[in-house]
Parts: sequence; structure tokens; C-alpha cells
Amino acid sequence: MRAFDWSATPLGDPGTWPQSLRSIVSACINSPILGAVLWGQDLILLYNDAYIPALAGGHPHALGRPAGDGWGEAWTLLAPSYYRAMETGEGFSAKMVRLELVRNGEREVTWWDFTAAPIRGEDGAIAGLLHQGIEITAQVQAEGESASERDRLAQLFAQAPSFMALLEGPEHRFALANPAYLRLTGRSALVGQTVAQALPDAAAQGYVATLDEVFRSGKAYKADAALYAVEPVAGGPVTNHLVDFVFQPVKDANDVVTGIFVEGVDVTERVNADVALRESQERLEQALSAGEGIGTWDWDVAANFVRTDSRFARLYGVDPQMAQRGAPIELFFRRLHPADMDRVQAAIANALNSGCMFYEEYRLVQDNGAIVWLVAQGRCILSDAGEPLHFPGVSYDITERKTAEQRKSALLDLSDKLRSIGEIAEMEFAGATALALGLGVSRAGYGTVDKVLETITVQRDWNAPGIKTIAGTLNFREHGSYIENLKRGETVAIGDVRLDDRTHSTADVLEAISARSFINMPLVEQGDFVALAYVNNAGPRVWSNEDVFFMRDVAERVRGATERKRQTEELAQLNATLEEQVSVRTQELMAAEEALRQSQKMEAVGQLTGGIAHDFNNLLQGITGSLEIIQRRVEQGRHADISRFITGATTAANRAAALTHRLLAFSRRQPLDPKAVRSNKLLASVEDLLRRTIGEHIELELVLAGGLWPTLCDPNQLESAVLNLVINARDAMPDGGKLTIETGNAHLDQAYAARKSGVKPGQYVCISVTDTGTGMSKDTIAKAFEPFFTTKPIGQGTGLGLSMIYGFAQQSEGYAKIYSELGHGTTFKLYLPRHLGEAEWEEDIPALGDEHVSDSGEVVLVVEDESVVRDLIIEVLTELGYRAIEANDGPKGLQMLQSDKRIDLLITDIGLPGLNGRQVVEAGRLLRPDLKVLFMTGYAENAALASGFLEHGMSMITKPFAMEALATRVREIIEG
Repeated sequence: MRAFDWSATPLGDPGTWPQSLRSIVSACINSPILGAVLWGQDLILLYNDAYIPALAGGHPHALGRPAGDGWGEAWTLLAPSYYRAMETGEGFSAKMVRLELVRNGEREVTWWDFTAAPIRGEDGAIAGLLHQGIEITAQVQAEGESASERDRLAQLFAQAPSFMALLEGPEHRFALANPAYLRLTGRSALVGQTVAQALPDAAAQGYVATLDEVFRSGKAYKADAALYAVEPVAGGPVTNHLVDFVFQPVKDANDVVTGIFVEGVDVTERVNADVALRESQERLEQALSAGEGIGTWDWDVAANFVRTDSRFARLYGVDPQMAQRGAPIELFFRRLHPADMDRVQAAIANALNSGCMFYEEYRLVQDNGAIVWLVAQGRCILSDAGEPLHFPGVSYDITERKTAEQRKSALLDLSDKLRSIGEIAEMEFAGATALALGLGVSRAGYGTVDKVLETITVQRDWNAPGIKTIAGTLNFREHGSYIENLKRGETVAIGDVRLDDRTHSTADVLEAISARSFINMPLVEQGDFVALAYVNNAGPRVWSNEDVFFMRDVAERVRGATERKRQTEELAQLNATLEEQVSVRTQELMAAEEALRQSQKMEAVGQLTGGIAHDFNNLLQGITGSLEIIQRRVEQGRHADISRFITGATTAANRAAALTHRLLAFSRRQPLDPKAVRSNKLLASVEDLLRRTIGEHIELELVLAGGLWPTLCDPNQLESAVLNLVINARDAMPDGGKLTIETGNAHLDQAYAARKSGVKPGQYVCISVTDTGTGMSKDTIAKAFEPFFTTKPIGQGTGLGLSMIYGFAQQSEGYAKIYSELGHGTTFKLYLPRHLGEAEWEEDIPALGDEHVSDSGEVVLVVEDESVVRDLIIEVLTELGYRAIEANDGPKGLQMLQSDKRIDLLITDIGLPGLNGRQVVEAGRLLRPDLKVLFMTGYAENAALASGFLEHGMSMITKPFAMEALATRVREIIEG
């Protein structure tokens, strides 16, 4: 044993053995008799040379190993006595112990006397047993076979520490019962009686039935800590015993059951002690649990064994049974978070050296990836020499508190950042940072989602040290099928991608981007999945509801901040462009209003067409007829009366020009242009036009009051209003009648204004249009001013006429009123406010005079494709002293502009062949940027566009025009 290498055994090098073990081993080695030491809970075997034969070939394999390995099959019989001695601390001795051993390859029966005495360690606890004995096989064999097997068995029974009995036959009659059995049952004699007779208490508890089954089946029955309520005297006191026992069937040579061997141990004290210990531990654990404790620990520093309770051990990933016996402290570091390892080990080293209080907070990483926060508190006990002996302490679970602190801190920091950050991308990154710190994950971020392409685009994400970014565009389908959940607005939380059906086939792809576990939270706007908040963890992780709630809290805070930012930016943009938008909207409304007015004008123009065509043909006849007579008289040399025909032609032409001018002025699109107007003069100027409109079957009378006040309005709109009223009156008199237009001054007092909505008291000019037509009902009058209301057949009216007149009156700060009765005609009164200034609007055509003559001989280029018009303009310009040059189309006109000729003014028609007038001007101004231009057009539409069409130095005149008007405009442009 001295030469044996003990360092490879559980006991280690002998130099580290406790003194109690070294002392007893020394005594054993030097003993001349068979001796062995069984050490520790596993009964490690150490023996002297005299003990070697007893092992029957087990040496040296048995040295340093549990006793069961050395004794083999024989240990089954010996083990209960030795373990009981370890538990109770009571030694024992046994005589005539029969053991079957294999020696020299053959099984033989041996006989032994031996004893076992407890060995106490330094702390007073039972640490092992001293086993000594002697083999008496030769002595027993010398005594012969005189003693019967029954006597030897009885002697063995009498000396056995366990209770034993031998039952014979199916009635279970006692053949033997040792003293331990008698003590257990509370009886003094049992042999010769059946169990049912001798132990009615046992029979009542079902033990006889169990014996019957063992005898019948031939199978042994074993029980641990079974209750046997002992009642020696019927109706007397009852004592409860807990027993471990076996009912072993005894068979003859023919394998027939002849009896039952009963053997067992009363374990009442041990079980009660275990129960008390367990209850004590449970009370301790309950107390710790109530205070968030997880258990106690005691570190034997010298032996490097840490003993803990089961809950503590499981949390640290140490086998609970090993932890109860004692486990090396290194095992308890395996789950310590890498980031906390150095700090905790330094604190432990300080506590071992100083004996100061140890207090540290740290994290444990569980196998499922969950993080548990602990606080460990204890103090190392030092020897007088300052060497560490024991280090006891207690640990508490502070996960809930630490998690709450971390998340509260993350949310506070996030709120501060969201208030100070101005960029939405930075807000999202701040949210990702809060998620990462609050959840303790490997990665966190936000991304925009294309639901159709099933992709996510990440601009920037938060990554722990050693974790690579996934910024860019990723396809959901390449990482699993959970996109379907996200599309339904469901948050996806996967604790281990290897185990989830949605990701197990793509687990390698996810693990490659450090996403062994993750949470994906869809962000929805107006019911549409548009973005994603996500966290990834490199290892598996159990996600709690609190984790998801925290993530949703962060996402909502970020979303709220980004939405407020977007709204602020939109409001700022709105404010910046509000004036422009108001202007654009106002222009749109004005354009729409003007379009309505124009449509009404066009409707009225259509009504004028028939009558005007007749009059215009008459005027043309006068012009062409007079010219033919003049031509004939000139050919005949008759000049005496030519002037009469020239005067006739001129008069007819002037009347045609005036009629055309009136039509163009009426139909031309132009904005409201209020002027001081004399209504009588305006009505007189359109009298001919009105007569042509109503036809010869209706009588027209103008009753124009003397001393009529001027009014402030748009004269063109007033003309349009009167014309529409006249057309309505004409349509109301299909069989003819009388139409009266009357003017007068009116005063609307306060009382009248109070009765009429929208009427202001004051002085007005009243224009009345009265017909003798069919009249209107009250319902029709009530709706007459409504837009699109008409009583005319479909296609014969827009329903806008009266509403436009009403709008014109309102815009002019006036008032409109209808008086009518069915069958008695209608009177429409238009009240326009009195203007206190002088009237400015006149309709006279200017006459040529000296002011039109050129004294400098300016050069004017005339581009006109109509030769008659071109020649006429050239003739007038020449008579006025201008030097006129001409071109009959656009390209020729441009060619002249590109020459080096002096050109002071360009007069050009807009509608030219080759190049239109606008193109000629634009090309000409490249060489002559200061070129002055007068456009001519025969279209009212072009005139309406003049404000956007004309640039600096440009003007426009509408055909037909009087020569005086042309001369005036030319002079204005040249001098301007």
C-alpha cells in the first residue's frame, strides 16, 4: 500500500489526507491481523498486507476503490451492515460469517469473524470505518458438519443487526426469528406460529397477502421505508415503524418454493432524520425564495469542495447530488457571464486574502440562453495564521430588479435622445440601442419592408462587440417562413431557430448572422405592414412576455417621436408654402369662376348668331356693292358722285367693325375689372346688339332715367348680365311680346335691408329688365339663382345664367331681385352701388390725328400672310411717316430680322405659315434682344392669354381693329 500511487484515486495524494485518515491508516498497516480502512461515503478501501487473501484475487485492483469493487458478490451481504454503521456511528461485530469467494478460479465457501468500528474526522462527523477480521474457514471445517445448517443459520440470525425470519409453507409458519425481529414486532416468541396468528396487526396491513403472492409467484418482493404500525396487544398502543425489507422466496432442489426468507432494517430514525433535514432545507429555501434567495453555499477552501443545496446547484449547472457532497469551485464558474468573470474572481481573491465581506452582482447564462442576475454575499473564515478555511454565504436572485433597472434606464436615455435628435434615422438608431441594452441582445435595429418583394432594408443597426452588421437588403424567405406571421401583424418570437418549424430548415443561415434566437415586431401604418423592429441573439434565448412588452414600448416611443418629427416638418413645409398654396388655390378658384362666366358668355353668343349673321350679310352687301359701283364708275371715267358710294361703303364697314368689336369684347376671356360706368351710355351702345338678339317679333323699349348716378362695376360683366337677362326674356315670350329695359336711381333703407339677407342699406343704380312672358312660380323663383337650375329643355341651357348674374351682383357689392307671376311676366332688378366719382369707361373709337405721325421715320417690319391686311397696314404706316418693310410668312420675316437692317418695331400676326409669330419673335430676339413687338390676332382666346404670353417690350392687338387704334398702339410702343 505504501508504494501505491494514490494521486489517481478520489483520495488524492497522501500528503493532502486529513490527519484522522493518516493516523488510522498508519495503525492499520502496522497491524499483524487482517485490517482495512473504509473511507468516506463511498467507503474507499485501504488495507494492509494481511487483508490481501480475503480479497480472493481482487488485489491490487481493489486498492483505492469502493469496497464493493473489491468484495464483488460478497458485498451484497456485507454492505447493509457497513452503511448502517456509517449512518448511525455504531460499530458492530459478526461471528461465523459465511462468504462464497472465488479463489484460484474456483468458488469456495469461507467463514469469517470480523468487526467494524467508526472513525471520526476532524469535525467530529463519521468519516469512515476500521474493519478488522480473521478467517476461520479452517476452524469451521475442523469442527466438521456436526452443527446443522439450521443452527448456524440461527446463530447468524441471532447476531445479525438487521431483523430476519424464516417462514415455512404456504401458511407462512415461523421457523426462525432473530432478536431484532422480535424487537421490531414487540413479541417475545413467534416460532411455530403462522404470521396471521402471531402478527394480526401485520395481516391487517396487507403483509400476509403480499407473502401469499411471493409464495405463489416465486418472485421476491422489496420495499423501502414501508410503514408497519406495530400493535402488540389488540386495542393497545400503536408504534409506527418505517422499514426497508425483502421477502425472498426459498426454493428446494427442484426449484419449488418451500418458504420465504424475511430480512430488513428499521429505518425509522434515518427516515425521520431525513424528513427533518428536508423540511429544514425546504423552510430555508422558502425563506430564501420569499426574499428572492436561491440558496446557501459553503466552500471548504482547503479541500476545494463547495457544498450547496439543490436549487443553487441547478442554477449554476452543477449536479445537485455532487453539490451536496461537495464539488470543486471551478464547476460553479462555467455559467458565469464572460463580461463578469474577471471582476468576480478578483473579488473572491480579495475576500480569501482579507476575510472582508464579499458582495458581488453578476450574471449567469443558462443553457436556454436566459440571463439570471444574482447577488452573492458571504465572508471567508481565516485561520489564526490567516489561511482561508471556509467560505460560507448566501445568494439572491435579483434578475427582476436588475432587468427593471436596465430597462428603466434605457427608456429614460431613449426619451432624452428623442427630444434632442433631429433626424429620423438617428431616432431609430436610438431606439435600437435602447432595445439592445434593455434586452441584453447581440443586435437590434429597424428596417423598412417591401411586402410585395418580401424584403427588409436596414440602414443602420446596433451590434454587440464581435457581432457583424446586417445593414442592407435581406429577403425574408431566405431566413424562414415566419414572414406570413409578420404580414398578419403578428410579432414573431423564436427562442431557438433549430427547434422552430418556421426556421429549422434555415437555421444555419440565421446562425451565420448571429440570430440563433430573435424577435421580429411588425410596424403597421394604416393597416399596412411597412417596417420592422427586430432584436437578434447569437445564442438560444427564452423570450418572456415582459421582453415583448418592453420592445413594443420602445417601438411605440420611437414611432411617436418620428411621427411628431414628420408632422413638424410637414407643418413647416406647409407654413413655408402656405402663401403660395393660397395664391395657387385662389387663382384656381378665380379661373373656375371665370370659366363659368365664359361658358355663359358663349351660350349668349350662340343665341346672338342668327340675328347677327343677317345684319352682317346686309353690311357686307353695302360694302361690296358700293365698291363694285366705284370700280365701274372709275373705268367709265365718271368721278362726279364716287364720294357718295365711298361714304356708303365706309359707313357699312364701320358698322360691321363696331359689331365685330362688340362681339369680341363680349366673348373675350378676361378677369373682373371694375370701373366707374355710366349705365345709360353702356345700354345705348348695345341696343342694336340686343335688338338683333330678340328678333322682330318682340318690341324693345329702353327707358333711361335722366341724372342716373355712375356705378362701379366691370362693364363687360354688366353687358353680359344684361344680354343674359334679355335672352331669358326672349325665351319667355315665344309668341312675341314687349321687353322693357329701365334705369333709375334707388335708395334701400335700413328697414328694407334688415328684411333681405346680404343687402346693405345705401344708394344704388337700378337696372330693370321686364318682359310680358309666361312668368315664374314661387318655387322657380326660389331656385332661380341656384347654379345649374334651369327650366329649359335639355341641351338648351346650362342653368348658370342667373347664378352668374347673382354672383356678379354680389361681387360688385350689389343685390339682385326677381319679381314674377305666372302668366303676367317677370321683372329682374339689378342693384349696383352708386359711385361717387366720375365715370371713366367710354366706348368711343379714337380718331387719327397729328399725335400718330412719326417725325423720325422709324422702320417697322410687318409680317402678315393675308396680303390685303398687310397692304392696308403698310399704307397706313407709310402715310403716318414710318418706313415700312414687309414679309408674307414667318421664315421670310425671320430672315429680315437676322439681317443687318434697322428695325425699330416688329408687327406680326400670330398665326403664320412656316413659323408662327411667337417663334419668329423668339428667334429674332436672340440677335435683337431689345426688339419691340406688336402681335396681331383674330382670336379672342389669344388675347385672353396675353398676360402669360407677352414678355417685356411686347404688346397685342385684336382683329378687326380700327386704323386709328393700330396707329395709337404703334406710337405707344415706339415711345414706350
